[in-house]
Amino acid sequence: MRTVTGKTDRVVIVGAGLSGLSAAMQLAGRGRAVTVLERGSHPGGRVGRADINGYRIDTGPTVLTMPDIIDEAFAAVGASLTDFLALQEVHPAYRAKFADESELAVHTDGAAMATEIERFAGRSEADGYLKLREWLTQLYRTEFDGFIANNFDSPLSLLTPQLARLVALGAFRRWEPVVRKFLHDERLLRVFTFQALYAGVPPQSALAVYAVIAYMDTVAGVYFPDGGMRALPDAMAAAAARAGVEFVYDAPVSELEFSGPRATAVRTLNGGRYAADAVVLTTELPDTYRLLRRTPRRPLKLRAAPSAVVAHVGCTAVGPRAGHHTILFGDAWKDTFRDIIDDGRVMRDPSLLVTRPTAGDPSLAPPGRDLLYVLAPAPNTEVGTVDWDATGSEYTDQMLDAVRIRMPGVGDDAEILQVVTPADWGRQGMAAGSPFALAHTFSQTGPFRPANTVRGVDNVVLAGSSTVPGVGVPTAILSGRLAADRITGLTAVRSHTEVHR
Repeated sequence: MRTVTGKTDRVVIVGAGLSGLSAAMQLAGRGRAVTVLERGSHPGGRVGRADINGYRIDTGPTVLTMPDIIDEAFAAVGASLTDFLALQEVHPAYRAKFADESELAVHTDGAAMATEIERFAGRSEADGYLKLREWLTQLYRTEFDGFIANNFDSPLSLLTPQLARLVALGAFRRWEPVVRKFLHDERLLRVFTFQALYAGVPPQSALAVYAVIAYMDTVAGVYFPDGGMRALPDAMAAAAARAGVEFVYDAPVSELEFSGPRATAVRTLNGGRYAADAVVLTTELPDTYRLLRRTPRRPLKLRAAPSAVVAHVGCTAVGPRAGHHTILFGDAWKDTFRDIIDDGRVMRDPSLLVTRPTAGDPSLAPPGRDLLYVLAPAPNTEVGTVDWDATGSEYTDQMLDAVRIRMPGVGDDAEILQVVTPADWGRQGMAAGSPFALAHTFSQTGPFRPANTVRGVDNVVLAGSSTVPGVGVPTAILSGRLAADRITGLTAVRSHTEVHR
């Protein structure tokens, strides 16, 4: 593995998102003096927050999986996740509602899920689910240590025994066709392939290797922190600070100073200068290349993932009429991907994610009220033809109407607190207006994804969603650890290939 040469005693990290926090904890635990520069006034990055009318809103991800990966970051500074954060497991992980008005509770316990599927679709589908669950577990065990949680110096780095095992498992076939070997009910197929949206590729063409995302939330479990998702970066920052990491907030970075191929200092817009032996950049890719004063040449143009419209809504408390996470599947499921990825338009028959964080922590809303997070996948601004500033309000109304129709009694007395469109994500500096960064196409997977080292720059390492291993909360944590490995060399880490249940 290629590592930073020379002195690495002082490390400056640009960005206090999950990858930057993870890198800070790993580097502090390995004896480096670490300073984190964050343009905002609090940690979190994409795990954003807003306090509006008595509601405490998480503006970023709402699904938390694989807490053992998070705990590894805390262990790096001699702490435990439970020392700083209280997590509760979400049961069921999801509720799925379909256009034919059928409903399915998605349990992470194998026996409970098999029973639910037998009720929903018959014994043969339940048996197929158990075989699928076993395949997903084997895929995760094989893939994690040798593929997801590993630095690659070139495509030749893939030539390992794990690669042969992944090929044998069908990991480089297409996701949906592989799942069809186990399940035949079209509704169940959606439950175990909708996660392709996170990868930014239709399940019919996504690599089956990304079915590990389905393992994470249908087998390993879904969790929620007391205090909301913002509690996770707050806890990581607290543990890092206790380990000696210096945090400087409201400090947007303006430039890097170089001496030949080495960065020697990081400057901020408010006049700060921070000397560095090594730098970790977790910035959005356009900012990263601007700071590095170069754009790596690639044979294929980088492709951004689809975007999303997110509406944060306060409403009268709904009680058990809505679980923590509910997926509302439209009837024209395949058209959804064609609409937003190929045609650049909004879904004609929308599928929506409705999250009710107050199911896990009622204190996130005023008494007697619930907080809803309604997400509609949408085209990114690169392929999209939508004028969001002109039509965003109308589309939000359509989203909420769909929720009220498909979930009677949910969203009544709606108070729209905040709406974020692809245009808004773009104004926040996200490439192509997508909070999901780069799509996980074959040419943007593993060693073909933008690397966390940059040719011609000796001591700057990248971390975050646009580099390895990719998009998501667990992968952001891993990205920080991979960046730390580039600076210090490999250290012993715990394997995550054990089955959770």
